Parts: sequence; C-alpha cells; structure tokens
Amino acid sequence: MGWKETAEPVLTRMPSVARPEGHVPFRRKLSWTAGVLVLYFFLTNVFLYGLASGGSDPFGQFRAILAGNPGTIMQLGIGPIVTASIVLQLLGGANLLGLDTSDPRDQVLYQGLQKLLVLVMVVLTGVPLVFFGNFLPPSQQLAQALGINVFGVQLLLFAQIFVGGVLILYMDEIISKWGVGSGVGLFIIAGVSQQLLRGLFDVQAVGGRSGLIPTWIGILTGSSDVSVLTAQGIQTLLIGQGQLVAVFTTLLIFAIVVYAESVRVEIPLSHARVKGARGRFPVKLIYASVLPMILVRAIQANIQFLGQILQSQLANMPDWLGVYANGAPVGGLFYYFAPIYRPEDWMWWAGGVAQEPWQILLRILVDLTFMVVGGAIFAIFWVETTDMGPEATAKQIQNSGMQIPGFRQNPGVMEKVLERYIPQVTVIGGALVGLLAVGANMMGTIGNVGGTGLLLTVSITYKLYEEIAEEQLMEMHPVMRQMFG
Repeated sequence: MGWKETAEPVLTRMPSVARPEGHVPFRRKLSWTAGVLVLYFFLTNVFLYGLASGGSDPFGQFRAILAGNPGTIMQLGIGPIVTASIVLQLLGGANLLGLDTSDPRDQVLYQGLQKLLVLVMVVLTGVPLVFFGNFLPPSQQLAQALGINVFGVQLLLFAQIFVGGVLILYMDEIISKWGVGSGVGLFIIAGVSQQLLRGLFDVQAVGGRSGLIPTWIGILTGSSDVSVLTAQGIQTLLIGQGQLVAVFTTLLIFAIVVYAESVRVEIPLSHARVKGARGRFPVKLIYASVLPMILVRAIQANIQFLGQILQSQLANMPDWLGVYANGAPVGGLFYYFAPIYRPEDWMWWAGGVAQEPWQILLRILVDLTFMVVGGAIFAIFWVETTDMGPEATAKQIQNSGMQIPGFRQNPGVMEKVLERYIPQVTVIGGALVGLLAVGANMMGTIGNVGGTGLLLTVSITYKLYEEIAEEQLMEMHPVMRQMFG
C-alpha cells in the first residue's frame, strides 16, 4: 500500500472552502476580496491576550514579505503557507510525491497535503516563538490573576497564534476560489503598502526614522539641524534622513518591473476550426512572476530564526556559528547568511559598521549568490508546479483549439516549440529578479520595505490589474468566457 492510500482518509477530510458551482460575477468577486481584506486588517490589530512587553520580532526585516503584524493574532503572517509551499515544491521537483495534479483524485490529495503541511508549519513556527527565547513573553500579572502558572499563559498565546495561522490559510483559499487574485499576494500588497505609507507620512516611521515628507518639511522650514553645506549633511540627505537614494531606488524599481512585465516573446496562434481567429501566447521576461522570491527570502528568514533560537538557548554558542548584538548577527555563519537590508549594512566608509570590508563584501557575495541562484531554481520549480511549463502549456493550448501556424496540431510538436523559449526565459527572469532585490536592498527603499517587498508589490499589483481587466472583458463578452473555460 502506497502513501497515498494510507494518507487519503486524512487528506480528503481536511476542511476546505467549497468551489463555486458556476460563474461568479465580477462584482461578487470584488465583494469577497474586499471583505477578506477588511478582516485581515482587523486581525492585524487584534493583539495577543496575555502578552507582556519586552518581546521581539524574529522576522523583523522580512515582515514586509511575510505580512502579518508582530504581537497580534496575525503574528505568523503567510510564513507557514510559504514554508509549506517550499517543502511541496522540493518534494514535487524530486518527484517524491507521485501526484498528478491533472487527476481529480490526486488534486484533492495535493490540496489536503498542502493544508496539513501549513498546520504543521504553524506549530513548528509557533512553538519556538512562544516557548523558547523571549520573542513573545507571557504576562506574569495575567497568570496571577487567573491563578495559573506561566506555562498556562504560554498555551493561551500559542492557541491564539494557531488560530491566526488557520484563519489566514482559509482567507487565502476564499480569495483564490471566490475573489480576485490570490490571498497571499493581496496580503503582501496590504503589508507593504502600509509600510510605504508610514515611510512617507509617519512622524516616527519604520526604523526610528521620521517619514520622508515630515523630514523634508523640517529641512525646508529650517527646523531640522541638517546642513547641506557639509559632507555629513550631504550624506544625511542621500542615505540618511533625506532618503533621496531610497526615493530614486523605489521609483526605479517601479519602472523596471513595469517595463519587464511588458517585455515578452509572442508566439503566434491560430484556431484550428475557426478560420481567421488568431491570437498570441506571450512568454514574458518575468515568466515565473516575482512570487518565487518569497520562497527564497522565506528560507533566509527561517535560517535567521534558527540562529536566534540557538542564540537564546545555547549559553556558549561558538563564535564561528554566530555572534549576536542586540538580537542581530554581527559575526559567524549566521552573519554571512543574513541578507543586506539597507545601505547602513554595507557602507563601511560611512561609519557605523563594525565589520571589516572583506567581511562585508563576503556577505554581499553570499546574499547575491543566494538570491540569483535561488531565484532561478525556484522559478523553474514554480513554473513546473503551477502548470506553466512547456508540456502543460502545450496541452492547454491544444485543449483550447489553438495551434501554432506552420506546425502540426500535436502537443508534442507544440511542446518542442515552447521549449525554445520558456526554460531560458524562466531562468533569466528568476535571476534578474534576485539581482534587482539585492540591489534595491543595498540602496534602500522608502519605509524600509526592502527590495523583495517592493518587487512583489509592483508585480502583484500589475498582474492584479491584468486579471481585473480580463474579468471585465469576460463579463462584457460571455461567449469568450465559454470559449476559454
């Protein structure tokens, strides 16, 4: 008996959101999407009952892409969903699952396995946060008031985190089936947008630095002590409080992503039965989208989380493994695996960096290699597991009744044509996105959202715009909806 027969009774009974039986009107999709987003914003402001002050967020610098809000019921954000996706992609890439997602039975098993893995990741992430270190300290006063020990308060905290992890899993599923786009993408947009707005307008924004607009109001009115006539003042305007480089980087990333989304190789198509009906299949430069970057950054986030757990639990952690100061690695392996997040992390000539130049350059090289190579590898996995590869795409085009002019109407022939473009573009696009993410981090961004968070937000928003335009087109022309399924 294989693992599928053994696990089928459990996986097929995992609670799931029912799929719509027929077409969901566009307005209803928008209603579901807006409702889930309102619920998400509400939950990010529901603080954990029984949490004492003095905790820390181990995912602080990755918070923009993991969504959620530290100290609330959404503490874990989309982290468990992303980590479960990594595990599934690795197992699927190694062909260890033996699941054919085109088969309805295997599709149900795959979805059940994904939900089960998310719940496992919620436990594996939540337990260290609550019971190890000082990430989420329990309230001594609540324990005394309820007449229970501290462990009881910790169980209460874990239960709230677990509920939050389950809620965000099913909120994502609701949007995927009944709304527009994907829940994971929308939650990332919501988190990054909040951080961008704080970076622009907040009087005391992210990282203890005033927002861009209040800072420049202070500079222009003379209430700020920044002097543009000194080298220190110019440095402050460029990479300090003035954030001129961050503004330039943010606008540049917006422009590059929008341009890259429009760069494509278009393969001509014609309908086999309807004479004169023609179309094109676009192979975009960022064919796998920017979403595989979440997987790469999630691995880095989990590595840093492991380092903080070891540092809190080991009395004498070896220096070669990691040296920590104020909760951040400043030496050892965990320092070199920590991504560059802002200009102050690598500009040793600007002061404030304790490491030697060769250590900083080695850290940049590791981060660059991790993101470029990891981006290319996960882009390949993403394309294959989401049925965007040459074989799956050829079958989809064949089933729609289209064919490539000048070639036989055969999926095998069509697959060979697509293999000339899709694999190469996937690798190039994945590596390019990784390079852009590291470059944006090194130069800084508004609100410290990070290069990956900014790339994800722009790309997801662009695709959401395309999907909304497509939905409106289908609403106006129902015949097209029937033709394309």
